[in-house]
Amino acid sequence: MTYRYVGEAGGIEDQLAARAAIPFSAIATGQIRGRGPLAAARSLARMARGAAQCAAIIRDFRPAITFVTGGYVAAPVVWASWRARVPTLIYLPDLTPGQAIRLTSRLATRVAVSFPEVAPHFRGKAVVTGYPVRSELLRTDRIAARRALHLTDDAPVLLVFGGSRGARSINRALVAALPALLPRCQVVHSSGQTDWPWVQEAAADLAPELQGRYHPYAYLHDTMTQALAAADLAVARAGASTLGEFPICSLPSILIPYPYAGQHQDANAAFLAQHGAARVIPDAELGERLALAVLRLLDAPAELAAMAQAAAQLARPEAAQRIAWELCHLAGY
Repeated sequence: MTYRYVGEAGGIEDQLAARAAIPFSAIATGQIRGRGPLAAARSLARMARGAAQCAAIIRDFRPAITFVTGGYVAAPVVWASWRARVPTLIYLPDLTPGQAIRLTSRLATRVAVSFPEVAPHFRGKAVVTGYPVRSELLRTDRIAARRALHLTDDAPVLLVFGGSRGARSINRALVAALPALLPRCQVVHSSGQTDWPWVQEAAADLAPELQGRYHPYAYLHDTMTQALAAADLAVARAGASTLGEFPICSLPSILIPYPYAGQHQDANAAFLAQHGAARVIPDAELGERLALAVLRLLDAPAELAAMAQAAAQLARPEAAQRIAWELCHLAGY
């Protein structure tokens, strides 16, 4: 079976496809929501150009099935696939569909969703698959993961990250809290490339006896699976991956929804919190509340264990296989 990844030029998917040696085709696209009339018109023009590019890719590549993971970059792909009568499976990882998914789902053959609560949005097109995770997460041993990251066994591990590009408010709050946190735990911190220079400087300014407990990275590429497996608690945004990766790792979390994500992250965080797997802090309150929230959980092992168990109950380790089966079924294999 051959495959091709279609996405926005220069985006994180372009980089990840290159790292995985997956053939990648860049298309033009644009976001309409929240834009002024002129910017929206420019975005529509880019999307029209992207649809023409997708049509050319489909004529050349002749796919049996199109698999789309959502976002505004998907709109030209779904439209071109529908025009070419190629079956399309959309996967919605979040708990609430955005505008692009709501529109493109009308042209899709099926819509895969992570949880049953999402299915009613799609009027009989939905299939509940769960959130697919990397197979390494099912195999990674906690002790081996800690050794790989040069962590010790004598203190709990806090994992902090803000998504593929980092999160400045999280980085600032964490760095300010390090003197209070490091006597109590080890910290693995993925800052993102933008903030990496000053995060490195802050690490060098820590007291010598604390520096060995702080493990900052610009970005966790191949070691993210080890970081998730090694952690006792995570501090993160509430992107869709938290719905799959944290449960599969039985990982309790403190979630800080990104305030400009169209409420998707609010819904994701609320879902995990309602099931007892997470605590939620608004972004605006992070600086004053982060250290106390982390220390409170680390000092309450029974509560932390209950959160871990609640997270594990949400795990769907067979999600990737379910999506693969649906793709093969729609493609006629």
